[in-house]
Amino acid sequence: MKLSRRTLLSSAAFAATGAAAPAFLRRPANAAEFTYKCGASLPDGHPMAIRAREAMQKIKEESGGRLDITLYTNSVLGGDTAMISQAIAGALEMYTLPLDLLAAKNPACGIFGVGYAFLGYDHIWAAMDGELGTHLRGLAEQIGFHVVHNCYDHGFREITTRTKPLEKPEDLKGFKIRLPVAPYFIALFQRLGASPTPINFAEVYSALQTGVVDGQENPLVLSDTDKLYEVQKYCSMTNHIWSGIHISFSNIAWKRLPPDLQELSEKHFNEKALQERDDWQTMTQKEIENLKSKGMVFNSPDPKPFQDALRKTDFYSEMKNKSGDKAWALLEKYVGNLA
Repeated sequence: MKLSRRTLLSSAAFAATGAAAPAFLRRPANAAEFTYKCGASLPDGHPMAIRAREAMQKIKEESGGRLDITLYTNSVLGGDTAMISQAIAGALEMYTLPLDLLAAKNPACGIFGVGYAFLGYDHIWAAMDGELGTHLRGLAEQIGFHVVHNCYDHGFREITTRTKPLEKPEDLKGFKIRLPVAPYFIALFQRLGASPTPINFAEVYSALQTGVVDGQENPLVLSDTDKLYEVQKYCSMTNHIWSGIHISFSNIAWKRLPPDLQELSEKHFNEKALQERDDWQTMTQKEIENLKSKGMVFNSPDPKPFQDALRKTDFYSEMKNKSGDKAWALLEKYVGNLA
């Protein structure tokens, strides 16, 4: 093969620079080594979305741009069921995970769907930051998620209705209520006599608007941010179930990160979770007044008749059998005997 004088001179000049590879093969300064998407069904105004984005910015800055995470809210990457499947397969790197949505894969993950187990915040954080939370996060790991330790608050769930407030368990007889695709939630309302309809959250507004369901249950913030007050008149503060959400990584995506980026991620997502818990309490008080100003009518039914109604059924014993002895023992360690 013949080489021209120009080719030889160019090769010599390149070698003299000591360059190891052409520029187009080198990573630009501050370019991300890892670009991750985090899917969520939450609205932008949710305290978790706000604090998670703050954590993501901190992670990007302190990693020198090596890990760049973008949060996609409002189910733009798909419904919860689809995002769970994507994350397990590694097609979605991160997901804001309500652990109870994994109950279809391991029933113990749905233990927070046990109605009226927690009647206030007295035991919630002790349980979630302690042995019960550790057990559930371990189960999620087996399914396909690396779950960051500290849980974000998603609040107690309240029931909204179109035609009348709920005052007693009998008011739920035959009531068509939208529920998440979570077996424990469905079992709870079946035992209370309601007619559950599992629907992904992205479809809730239209289901309420068209009368597919008579009502729904969620934390107050979603009634505001997703404008459910436009299609619902009453809010009954039933506090029937508490919900938390964890930042989670697909196991596949987590294992790709080097230890320093794993540590940085854990640090900032954990710190922001604690701040978000305080945010939630402040926001809840404001939301009640805000929703009242938009026409919603509030009432606060006594939770004891609902709990008594459940005790007369096989609900608690069934939940114990479904969740398994270990998860149930850990729950009762914090809340006392239920079954």
